[in-house]
Amino acid sequence: MTTRRSILIGTAAVAGAALWYLFRPDALVISKTVSEPLAAENHVMSSHAPSMAQSGSAMTDSHAEPAKVSSGRFHTNAHKTQGLATIYRLEDGRRIVRLTEFATSNGPDVRVYLVAASDVQGEAAAKQAGFVDLGALKGNIGDQNYDVPADLDLNRYRAVSIWCRRFSVNFGAAPLAEVM
Repeated sequence: MTTRRSILIGTAAVAGAALWYLFRPDALVISKTVSEPLAAENHVMSSHAPSMAQSGSAMTDSHAEPAKVSSGRFHTNAHKTQGLATIYRLEDGRRIVRLTEFATSNGPDVRVYLVAASDVQGEAAAKQAGFVDLGALKGNIGDQNYDVPADLDLNRYRAVSIWCRRFSVNFGAAPLAEVM
């Protein structure tokens, strides 16, 4: 009877640990706040700029502001999601997706997807349309940046989705409109 009870307790402990790992209930109550600056806010003066002594005038910063390519507000799908998704073209030609005033639920294996659709309303939409995984969500609250692959056609990818890969759930999405 003791051996049987030990096996039962051991099996229950292993099953409990496996379920905890798979479902991560702690992630639902723990928030992670991120506050990344817009990539171009970290610029420095060019080392090629003439000094005041050489030019006889004050130095100027020739930095150009990042150009907004497209932008859209998040709407909720499976979990309350809010904020703004904006695609920027940086001075060096790189493109980023920037989430601002962003907030959603936390969860296991949450990713940021660019989706080849005008919007993502359900779980099947992203898979059917096709998507590019920009990486793990850095935090469920706050401003954050994600690099866009250089060869990606942004005319085709028109929505940002916050996606739980483990459970194939769309937390929320932002349909993107061109910024004029």
